[in-house]
Amino acid sequence: MTITPKTTVHTLLKEYPFLLDFLAAYNPEFGKLTNPVVRRTMGRMATLEKASAMGNVPLNQLINDIAAEVETQTGARPTIGDSAAAGVDPARQEALRQIILDLHAGHPMDELTERFALLIEDIEASEIAAMEQALIAGGMPESEVKRLCDVHVQVFSGALDQHEAVQAPVGHPIDNFQRENQALLQITQSVRKVAEAIGTPPDAAEWQRLKPSLTATIDRLLEVERHYLRKENQLFPYLEHHGVEGPSKVMWALHDDIRAAIKETRAALAADDAATAVRAAGEAVTMIDDMVTKEEKVLFPMAIELLTDTEWAEIRRGEGEIGYAFIAEPIAWPPGAAGGSAAATAPVDIIRSPEARLELKTGELTLARLNQALNVLPLDFSIVDENDRVLYYSEGERIFPRSPGVIGRKVQNCHPPASVDKVQQIVDAFRAGDKDEAEFWIELGGKFLHIRYLALRDGDGTYRGVLETVQDVTGIRALAGQRRLIDW
Repeated sequence: MTITPKTTVHTLLKEYPFLLDFLAAYNPEFGKLTNPVVRRTMGRMATLEKASAMGNVPLNQLINDIAAEVETQTGARPTIGDSAAAGVDPARQEALRQIILDLHAGHPMDELTERFALLIEDIEASEIAAMEQALIAGGMPESEVKRLCDVHVQVFSGALDQHEAVQAPVGHPIDNFQRENQALLQITQSVRKVAEAIGTPPDAAEWQRLKPSLTATIDRLLEVERHYLRKENQLFPYLEHHGVEGPSKVMWALHDDIRAAIKETRAALAADDAATAVRAAGEAVTMIDDMVTKEEKVLFPMAIELLTDTEWAEIRRGEGEIGYAFIAEPIAWPPGAAGGSAAATAPVDIIRSPEARLELKTGELTLARLNQALNVLPLDFSIVDENDRVLYYSEGERIFPRSPGVIGRKVQNCHPPASVDKVQQIVDAFRAGDKDEAEFWIELGGKFLHIRYLALRDGDGTYRGVLETVQDVTGIRALAGQRRLIDW
């Protein structure tokens, strides 16, 4: 076997099982590998490169010490290679493509799950992601690749069903997510019971009797939006900081499928379309229940091992910006910390004092006064740099959710997967100098929103990023006549 920085712990332990005891004694951080849940989740994703960072051990030292232990135990020293050896195997790429095609053709899930499990057995998560991305680049619709998520979950779930769920302290972000899931499953169960009572095809009398109950229960499901928004805007950015982008792309797309199913159900209820309402409601709760499984068995175990307590505390401080689903605001975590209120997430002046003066093109302002002005502008705006990283978002009038975790995040990961291509098109046109502005207007939640993207450039025209503004112009749009006097 060749050991490289990209070799996963899973692959290493499969080849040399005796290394489990060695690693557990080698570094306290690696002692977590004695937990089967950790080995089956983090072990599949963690490379030796990541392990060295997690254990604060020099990478070369870690690899050489592992090789020395293998030589001691087996009498043969393994080859040590570099990370350049890691790449996408064309044969595996084709095997993955065929699995997706067979998934689309309706082959039995058990057969596909077994094939997929064998395919990924000896490779790291980054290669799986690279294969999936290569398929998309080769023309396969992202919606088809997204369906692999169900196969992923079945592969992991079988190994994890026998183990207890991840445990987190009360008030910890994972505990908050889990308590929301418990409440959510009760609601989906209620939806399912009502839909089953109405029947397929719907019984007219039962439909009339139970339609109000189904409507009320589906309306309760709307709260799941805050659960998903916290994942998208709080948890996913931190996973991306650790090189894990799969959940933020695949799960966000699945969130949007759930949103669409709930929207279809509510529209059918409003139109008194019993058959569509029952079908769409069933699809919605099935997807929601599956998402709970994905979270509890894959996402949360992975996140709890990847993220540090400091990062979890930062996530917790930002939760109040978005709010909670089905539960009251949790107690403070860590103990003694401020709760998840907006005040707890107020920006901190890092480099200069609030009274430091900034020379601007048409005047001079202190940092304190600039922050005051930015925070009362009737706009929701953000600034992205020339490398597509988010630098700043406004704290004033908030239309779309934002939280501190977005700072430093790739702008492409801040938008739903369905709109990423439009964002990329805008950024590419700005960077090439072909365009300086893109403008949209939409109706959302009873509001008429005006959205603008503006290119930021130096005096010589060098591209420096994007300013995105969102304004609720519902009231402006309705103005008529004149107001020339103060009317408070």
